[in-house]
This record gives sequence, structure tokens and C-alpha cells, in this order.
Amino acid sequence: MSATRPLTADEEKRLVGAAQKARENASAPYSLFRVGAALLAEDGTIFGGCNVESASYGLTVCGERTAVFKAISEGARKFRAVAVVTDTDPPASPCGACRQVLWDQCRDIDVILATPARVVSRMRLTTLLPLAFEFKGPR
Repeated sequence: MSATRPLTADEEKRLVGAAQKARENASAPYSLFRVGAALLAEDGTIFGGCNVESASYGLTVCGERTAVFKAISEGARKFRAVAVVTDTDPPASPCGACRQVLWDQCRDIDVILATPARVVSRMRLTTLLPLAFEFKGPR
């Protein structure tokens, strides 16, 4: 699922830039909290995603999950990193649902948290989800 090859400075810059660009497409008419995410596949492809809100909040989809679902729907299966951009300082980290989906599809990838102006932190997903749930049944 995930590789351990560290990100280069150029890869990180491209990934954060893609998350910033995705954030511009966010549809957040209720919370006004716009999130952009970008997922780096092992082959170098970057999949962007933004949050899309619904008046029925339970139907809202976060930017991180949008990026993951977009990548999976386009055939990507191996990932190296995700960047999340919010305009809060410090930037918001992925919610619990997004952390689990990232774990399910990407395993222990690099997570980059940034504002539109700068990268604030870098960590592994296990830092955010130390005891991740894993389905152990038949597949």
C-alpha cells in the first residue's frame, strides 16, 4: 500500500501546491471552512480533492476523502504522502473518518499539514492514528 521512500523537496512543493489549488474549488457555503488535499501516488501522480458540503451535514465529504476516492476510482493503489491545506494556524489535521480512510487505502504515509503560506508540520499517519482499526476477516 505505501512506500517508505522519503519525499523530495520538489515533490513536497508540488503536493502542497496541488492541495492549495484543490482548496480553491471547495464548496463550503455553511461552515466557510475550505480544505484542500492532495494525495501522491507511488508513480508520481497527484490526486487533488476538496471538501464539498451539504445542507445535511452528514452528507458532507472532506477534502482528504475526496482525494483518496478520486485516486482509487482512477486505479491508483499505492501512495506515498498526503498534503492538507487549511487557512487556520496551526492548520487542521484530518478528521477521524479521513484518518481511517487514509489508513485503509494508504497505510502509514507521510502527512503534510500546511496553510496557504507555509508548511507547518510533517508526520507519519501513525502519529495521527496510533491504533488504527484493521479488518482482519476474509477479503
